[in-house]
Amino acid sequence: WMEALVKKSLPHTPSSTVLSILGEPVRIRSWQLAGLPRDTLSVENGIITQFSNRWPLFIDPQGQANKWVKNTEKERGLDVVKLTDRDFLRSLENAVRFGRACLLENVGEELDPALEPILLRQTFKQAGSIVIKLGDNVIPYHDDFHFYITTKLPNPHYTPEVSTKVTLVNFTLSPSGLEDQLLALVVAEERPDLEEAKNQLIVSNAKMKQELKEIEDKILERLSNTEGSPVDDVDLIDTLEKSKVKSEEIKAKVMTAEQTEKDIDET
Repeated sequence: WMEALVKKSLPHTPSSTVLSILGEPVRIRSWQLAGLPRDTLSVENGIITQFSNRWPLFIDPQGQANKWVKNTEKERGLDVVKLTDRDFLRSLENAVRFGRACLLENVGEELDPALEPILLRQTFKQAGSIVIKLGDNVIPYHDDFHFYITTKLPNPHYTPEVSTKVTLVNFTLSPSGLEDQLLALVVAEERPDLEEAKNQLIVSNAKMKQELKEIEDKILERLSNTEGSPVDDVDLIDTLEKSKVKSEEIKAKVMTAEQTEKDIDET
């Protein structure tokens, strides 16, 4: 897609990646603590899952996505079902009704037609509530409901009908991905001090960037609420001066921290 940006002469940052644009370091760190592999492909898969408008279907022959989903959703409550379970629709109904997460494991190349309302999010209003028809039952649809599907097939061929209803996310381990994962494990084992330093940098970076955003929001709010000329508002000018100094301090700290993080990665 970078080649397409260049070809069409669209303005863009030369070194931009999915991870640098959409990734949140603190969230990514929490995913990795929950079992998401540390290689770039896996992290990008996590980001795709986060921002996709359709429920994900993970191609997961090594079971890495399965483990990640189970650990991530454990606290919120997770129902794990298979299409062969006699009461899989009942479990799905309960997850939809009470806003739990549901993981459908080990599917093949075809999905049960009963899942279509869930995959297409065919919700509608009834008596002032958002509901969905699942099988013969109309049940309340909770906004916190999440649905995940995994398959152990290494190279499945899904029809266009299936592919347009889900987001296909390929968690198949590649040689470069395996290399990245092994390197991360070695660093964590051999140099736990570097791992700990990087964790602290990620948290402090996120905190400083949040402070910077709050300063910018505060300035915009003051400007929008100012009556008359902003030049005559002494309090606003004072706030802008303090904000400028503070933001420059934070930017310098963020740059230093990011450089330190790069040095740790190179080490």
